[in-house]
Amino acid sequence: MLKVLLLFLLLLAGIVVGPMLAGHQGYVLIQTNDYNIETSVTALVIMLCLLILALLVIEWILRRIFHTGSRTRGWFVGRKRRRAHKHTSQALIKLAEGDYQQVEKLLSKHADHAEQPVVNYLLAAEAAQQRGDDARASQHLERAAELSENDPIPVEITRVRLQLARNENHAARHGVDKLLEIAPRHPEVLRLAEQAYIRTHAWSSLLDILYSMEKAHIGDDAHRAALEQQAWIGLMDQAMADGGSEGLKSWWHNQGRKIRLRSDLQVAMADRLIECDDHATAQQIILDGLKQEYNESLVLLMPRLKTSAPEQVEKVLRQQIKNHGSRPLLWSTLGQMLMKHGEWKEASFAFRAALKQRPDAYDYAWLADTLDRLKQPEEAAAMRRDGLLLTLKNNAPS
Repeated sequence: MLKVLLLFLLLLAGIVVGPMLAGHQGYVLIQTNDYNIETSVTALVIMLCLLILALLVIEWILRRIFHTGSRTRGWFVGRKRRRAHKHTSQALIKLAEGDYQQVEKLLSKHADHAEQPVVNYLLAAEAAQQRGDDARASQHLERAAELSENDPIPVEITRVRLQLARNENHAARHGVDKLLEIAPRHPEVLRLAEQAYIRTHAWSSLLDILYSMEKAHIGDDAHRAALEQQAWIGLMDQAMADGGSEGLKSWWHNQGRKIRLRSDLQVAMADRLIECDDHATAQQIILDGLKQEYNESLVLLMPRLKTSAPEQVEKVLRQQIKNHGSRPLLWSTLGQMLMKHGEWKEASFAFRAALKQRPDAYDYAWLADTLDRLKQPEEAAAMRRDGLLLTLKNNAPS
């Protein structure tokens, strides 16, 4: 601006002083209907320069006025931002105290002027949910959605979290399905998906995300293994609910060999077949499983079998004793199976072998029953007394 003014002054000096020194100022006539304006060239140039100078002065004044208005507006906006920052800091303290009403109030006040308005609204929504105000939570959530059109993931995560808190489980499942399409390995999305799928019994979907959970380091190996087992057993229960024993067997045969050889699933399958009164199929699964590897849970299911071929079960039990040693559970189970078809002497021998290794009130009672059948009432009474004393000892307050 100063340079332009200096150039105009130099030009003015050259125009005015030059002709004056030369003695030739020229003549200008401006004629209208009513007026004639006569002046010299020098005077006209001076008037034009003064007019330009006046315009520059007016421009400077107007710029000052509008700049002052902008600074005033900036002061008001800055004040709101400072207040929003202060309220956010206070809200975090109230959050630590558990005062959710104040948290919501402070976070939502001047939230539009906060450093991260979306975060303020999302935290305000969760605070409103904590105190049971679903309407306010939804209001804050929608405002956050308006402000985060380019990044919907934080808003949708919060929405699903609030839906789970309200037990809107199927809505939450729909939300996590959409989130998994956008961010299939987002840790929080996977955690929420785990909850939603378990609550809605979406077992196939739960199995589908286990690999992503492993890659995202969600939970440890034991946690993921428990989830996988829960999902497979859930699918098993669905098959049983839909088709009974036949549906359950059809589902089992449709599974891969790796699944059918899992001992934990063999136990669950045999247990449900017994519940469905399909003892023959349950027995076959138990015996095949024990031939594969020793599993006490499978052994514990044997006494519940209503078998037409007990000799097969007894043969497998004796083979297990031979292969895995003289275990009390195997002897006790063998004794119970022998009792079912009246082999009292062999049963008493099995129970004695079990009691020799560890005392058990049930084995004492079963041994007493076999001794009654063998016409040995005195020894039977002694076994019942020993069993009663053991029960009283185990139930005595420590």
